[in-house]
Amino acid sequence: MILDTNALSAIADGEQAATEQLAQGHEVSIPVIVLGEFRYGIARSRYRRQYEDWLSDLLLVVQVIEVSEETTRHYACIRVELRESGTPLPANDLWIAALCRQYGRPILSRDRHFDVVNKLHRVEW
Repeated sequence: MILDTNALSAIADGEQAATEQLAQGHEVSIPVIVLGEFRYGIARSRYRRQYEDWLSDLLLVVQVIEVSEETTRHYACIRVELRESGTPLPANDLWIAALCRQYGRPILSRDRHFDVVNKLHRVEW
């Protein structure tokens, strides 16, 4: 399972339903894009130290996935598909969707706009 930023935030905040998704034994990955968005949120938080410590512990047990040349092929295909259907995604979410398709994994997210991406399964909590 690949975590979207809102899922990572929910888990960091201890939301039980989101945390239960992790407990189901899925291989969990965090896109580098999500990591950047989450760290931006940490930088603006008054609980910065607690979130940084929590994130450091989490990064010991999850995989961070990066954008590669292969990812760019998925990105281009998805972007063309969405342009033709008139259903664009925010730029960062387009990269996250490309990583989901590349790795063939579902995304844990509350963002329903991922539902318009072919061959992408969104899990909500």
